[in-house]
Amino acid sequence: MSELASPGTPAGNPTGSAKPTLLIVDDDSMITDSLSLVLGRDFDVLVAESRPHAITLLRQQDDPPMVALVDLGLPPTPHRPDEGFALIGDLLAHSPSMKILVLSGQSDEANARHARSLGAVDFIPKPCEPQALKRHLQQALKVREQELRFEPAVPAADLGIIGSSPPMEKMRQQIMQYAKSPFPVLIEGESGSGKELVANSLHRLSARPDSPYLALNCAAISPNLVEPTLFGYAKGAFTGSAGPKSGYFEDAGDGTLFLDEIGELPVDLQAKLLRVLENGEYQRVGETQTRKSSARVVAATNRDLRQEVRGGRFRADLFHRLSVFTIAVPPLRELGEDKLLLLDHFREFYAGQAQGQPFDLGSDAMDLWRSYGFPGNTRELRNIVIRLTTKYAGQTVTREALEAELDPESGRADVGVATVAGDADTLIEIARRQLQRQPDFRLDEVLGRWEQSYIEAAMRLTRGNVSQAAKLLGVNRTTLYSRMESAAKDGKPG
Repeated sequence: MSELASPGTPAGNPTGSAKPTLLIVDDDSMITDSLSLVLGRDFDVLVAESRPHAITLLRQQDDPPMVALVDLGLPPTPHRPDEGFALIGDLLAHSPSMKILVLSGQSDEANARHARSLGAVDFIPKPCEPQALKRHLQQALKVREQELRFEPAVPAADLGIIGSSPPMEKMRQQIMQYAKSPFPVLIEGESGSGKELVANSLHRLSARPDSPYLALNCAAISPNLVEPTLFGYAKGAFTGSAGPKSGYFEDAGDGTLFLDEIGELPVDLQAKLLRVLENGEYQRVGETQTRKSSARVVAATNRDLRQEVRGGRFRADLFHRLSVFTIAVPPLRELGEDKLLLLDHFREFYAGQAQGQPFDLGSDAMDLWRSYGFPGNTRELRNIVIRLTTKYAGQTVTREALEAELDPESGRADVGVATVAGDADTLIEIARRQLQRQPDFRLDEVLGRWEQSYIEAAMRLTRGNVSQAAKLLGVNRTTLYSRMESAAKDGKPG
């Protein structure tokens, strides 16, 4: 995915200096002050004390930071890791190439594994010696540089998409079928599943592959800057607009404009995007002159836009216009043996970049790899391979060593799929594996966490509207209030 960068400014260096930019998110000012002092010699440091503050700060930057240090215990739940976990997803939605390290006092192994499954590349318990912390950061930057400089080589016929399972073959056929059409495509899929790779493949196979391909992450830009970024602006249109500037629709020409995280597009701009999709017409901010765009729009989302439409947060007419063609990127847990193809691909690639030998998985570890749900999808798999390459180059990885890198709660995602599908055998198999892996299993705790996950998901989808959340969950409002209050007393999220 492309990142926005001002001309002449190195990506990830908002100040234009030669130092990489580091974002530190922690609500303890003594920690942020001391880290800023120690790390300021090597990094341009940005500091936020909460998840909303971090998101606001990022949207004010021309370029995203290269690396971030995130505390899990952020307000308003400083004694629980909820906000820190959510922020990891926010940061990666903002910039998929950002390397996130968790620096936390909540250092139990379950938190560490779950943070990694969400996309964090490292988990560092507090306190950490400054020089050791610096080494962790430098290693993360090195991995980032390798990923940006060296794309893993794949046959052109595979579109850069690895996998031979039926869902992947279906997705390939859809890409090839839709690529040469001028109509919009909506790409749906979970975080980390590779939606931007699908968008790039659609452009490469289009009738105009040599035309520009521009990408805008709608979650990574301040809402008041989305319109001038997309449509451009006239001189004097707003404070700071010293001269006219073209927008993405104009710069894309007759190429492809990829709008990632389209569900984050402000409602007041959705009508203007709809106009462009319907007749190609738009206006720069501060101008009355109508301009025409012939760019093809490809959009992506990890939200359920149908639910967003029902909730009044996304225009139904825009959804139907964007989804002329829809491609669903399957989650990794549904791809069977493709997990092994990706394992082989990434371990050879990263071993080559490290100029070392690839690791092997022992038979028990291979069984675990096959059964693991990979809630963070391909992004999580890749990060696991990077860590194993660093720790076990040329060695055979045991089941215990691999298990230490996996999220013990990953089974919950599989449980959800099996429940929706009504597949009793699959559900029983998942339960069997979980009982075997967790000697301290507690049924009430698992059911409680699962219930609270649904409640939290419903509250987020409805922006905290309890009545709407109750409707989504199929319970009455008083029941939902009662369960939320019970969770609060037990110290659970929700």
